[in-house]
Amino acid sequence: MDKLKVGIIGVGGIAQSRHIPAFQALEDRVEIIAVQDVNQDRAKEVAAKYDIPRTFVQYHDLFEHVNAVVICTPNKFHAEITVAALEAGVHVLCEKPMAMTTEECESMISAAKQSGKQLAIAYHYRHTDNAKLAKQAVLHQEIGEPLVTRVQALRRRKVPGWGVFTNKELQGGGSLIDYGCHLLDLAIWLLGDPEPVEVLGTTYNRLSKLPNQINDWGTFDHATFEVDDHVTSYITFDNGISMQMECSWAANIKEDTRHLSISGVDGGLSLYPFELYQPKLGTFMRSDAKVEHNETNAGYIQAENFVDSCLGQDELVVKPEQALKVTKIIDAIYQSSDTGSSVKLK
Repeated sequence: MDKLKVGIIGVGGIAQSRHIPAFQALEDRVEIIAVQDVNQDRAKEVAAKYDIPRTFVQYHDLFEHVNAVVICTPNKFHAEITVAALEAGVHVLCEKPMAMTTEECESMISAAKQSGKQLAIAYHYRHTDNAKLAKQAVLHQEIGEPLVTRVQALRRRKVPGWGVFTNKELQGGGSLIDYGCHLLDLAIWLLGDPEPVEVLGTTYNRLSKLPNQINDWGTFDHATFEVDDHVTSYITFDNGISMQMECSWAANIKEDTRHLSISGVDGGLSLYPFELYQPKLGTFMRSDAKVEHNETNAGYIQAENFVDSCLGQDELVVKPEQALKVTKIIDAIYQSSDTGSSVKLK
């Protein structure tokens, strides 16, 4: 079998820390033949570091040489490059979030359908061991019908002080579109992909606009900070499930907090760490499992699922229609915060 020829578009931190190592680990089926970046010096450095034979200045020039691309650019360019790649007959794995807006996501899905090529979105939390165990627990009715979901993705004074994370034009948002989206996607997947019907949200950035910042993840200019650093929201779904969701880059809290729990009719579960709660034998029982939230390992599994899907040997775990739903909710949270009222979704 011929190897899948892969190109990497954008060679920043996520390309080097996750995608390039993951795809190179699949060397029996994959060959990374080129990288592309607008910064050619950086592209050449990365190509030399990872022994990748070619670099390109323009992403269009890459397409004729590959079967698939991994898009690791700022969010602003996700839709543009994805649509161009699909129209060129190239499979796409696009970093999260899917795009800047719902409309951009819909254009990507349309291009995928017309091309017949795979379009995957890199919500890699689904591939962690505790997430997969939680999915099995829900499917096997260990908690019964889900009712209430609680999500927290909170960091204590960790605004990313590198890249373009605080640039609204290039990223579209801050803590919600960068970090909260992971837990939002994971929660919706665990709930069986229900349809959101109403969203109430509030966004903040007052803390990160103050001078003399204390920040654990590098430095940033408080005077030009223009995205959200803290977001709260309440989401309801068509099957009656409700979700309380909060995320932050810069909360004044004791410590970083990652939390996802689901309360159901017959029991409940929590992912970090994995625990299952059930009323049984006249008492309330708790069970746990030794499973990890290993993002490095999840990156390898994500790459393998994408490659197998491109080769017709598997189905995508993260389908673009599901990633679109996450973006719809993000759009609605921002809209709700701007208008001061809830947003009803069709």
